[in-house]
Amino acid sequence: MKPGVRAVGVAASDGAREGDPSVLCGAVVRADRVADDFSFAACTVGGTDATTAIESIVADLDREDARYLLVSGVAPAWFNVVDLSRLADLTERPVLSVSFEESAGLEPALREAFDGDALDRRLGTYRALPPRRRVDVNDETVFVRAVGCDDDEAARLVRAFTPEGGRPEPLRVARLAARGARRWHERSG
Repeated sequence: MKPGVRAVGVAASDGAREGDPSVLCGAVVRADRVADDFSFAACTVGGTDATTAIESIVADLDREDARYLLVSGVAPAWFNVVDLSRLADLTERPVLSVSFEESAGLEPALREAFDGDALDRRLGTYRALPPRRRVDVNDETVFVRAVGCDDDEAARLVRAFTPEGGRPEPLRVARLAARGARRWHERSG
């Protein structure tokens, strides 16, 4: 992959106090590890607005040169499930969700935390997600869901944006920035 290829990485940092929103950061990062731009949004912890918040980040960045969207996991902010297909349609680019731990899935935890319409809505979004695929990166393993590209391309993209360790650079940078923004929000709020 050429070093100037860009991706938007989106990661969240949940608030430490009850009622605080989850801060999301979108970071535009080149494959050669250069950060180009940032945008921030908030979503509700335990809510259903993460997809809309991510969409607003991508729109605010207005970076057609960022060819891919990488999202850290599929349920930031305590089960605020992200609709990857909707994001791919709205942002007109491939969307990859990258998670860092093997799991049996979110359905049992969703059933434990929610019921009624709240559960049905989250389960509908969750069940519509593409399956997770195991991708070996350097000496680590990540789990990728991809919309808008096949599994082989998704694996190549994750590896290209992960020069060391197991966290793709756009997600690593976005996570750091989201944490910093959350700390600033907590001190100033």
